[in-house]
Amino acid sequence: MAEESDLEKTEPASPERLQKARDEGQVARSRELVTFIMLVTALGGLWTMSGSISEQFGSAMREGLQFERTSAFDSTRMMVHVGNMVAHALQAMVPLMFMMLLAALLAPMLLGGWLISSKSLAPKFSKLNPIAGIGRMFSSESLAELVKTIVKSLLIGTIAAWVIMNNLSDIMALMSEPVHAALPHTLNLVARSCALIIGSLLLVVAIDVPYQLWSHAHKLRMSREDVRQEQKENDGDPQVKAQIRRQQQQMAKRRMMADVPKADIIVTNPTHFAVALQYRDQEMRAPRVVAKGTDLVALRIRAMAIEHNIPVLEAPPLTRALFRHTELGHEIPLALYSAVAEVLAWAYQLKRLALEGGTPPSPPAHLPVPEALDMPGHAA
Repeated sequence: MAEESDLEKTEPASPERLQKARDEGQVARSRELVTFIMLVTALGGLWTMSGSISEQFGSAMREGLQFERTSAFDSTRMMVHVGNMVAHALQAMVPLMFMMLLAALLAPMLLGGWLISSKSLAPKFSKLNPIAGIGRMFSSESLAELVKTIVKSLLIGTIAAWVIMNNLSDIMALMSEPVHAALPHTLNLVARSCALIIGSLLLVVAIDVPYQLWSHAHKLRMSREDVRQEQKENDGDPQVKAQIRRQQQQMAKRRMMADVPKADIIVTNPTHFAVALQYRDQEMRAPRVVAKGTDLVALRIRAMAIEHNIPVLEAPPLTRALFRHTELGHEIPLALYSAVAEVLAWAYQLKRLALEGGTPPSPPAHLPVPEALDMPGHAA
């Protein structure tokens, strides 16, 4: 049951999933919204430019209805005459066509933004599969489109019939009007009728837009396994990351152990911690920690110190403070300068004793280590 629930697509799409779908040309789209915007644009154009359009079409009609005997027997003049009529008609419709073109380009930006994707244009031979095609025909999406088409057709048909019946007298009166008066009246009547019909589409758009948004989000839903897999791809496989961390720690430990022979002194706890200190008067402002470790690592540091004749001093409070408050390769805290200075002075005396001989110096005791820097609960 747990595996089935993990594979069930119950999780919303992640930002990465949405972006990938967008790159593939999959965004929420509503054909009803685009159609509505274009129809409103056409209606607005007809409403505002009805005068100029009717004048241009009237001029074309008057020119077309004029009869010249010479043109009837001259095909060249006849073609010129037809070309002039077409030019007048195009000149009348160019502004409206330009408005429609802008509407077609800008309408998709209202839902999903403007998107040009080469992947969506690539041929997909899987769409030619007849079995998959039959499945799409009887899918819930196709059923929803069928219901939407039926409702839209009934709605538009009902409104159109109502408009025609209520304007039947005006339509019949157009036949008795002169041409120059009938054209603007016809355009005005068409515009008013279209306004009512287009207004009915607003209900279809109000239903279709939320449905398309829901449908798009539903298609892109992810299972819990998809979410985990995406998390692995983004953050890396935890097992691989753990392996990398182990390798990094091993490399850092090898580099640290290689620096132990360079230390001037090793301070210990004596068994829990070990810290290696180094100081070069001309190169460093303060002593640095070149190696540190606990338990087995501490034993290894002490063994290497003995192997390379590096002084080892048992100083539990100082060792704990250095281990807790100093990172590898960093200088010691200012509060430990005095204690470390005494330790280094003792180490330098031992080195001088090995070269010149003499009485062994006493190891420093009661080192000035602030209690705030000591680690409680780790007594030697």
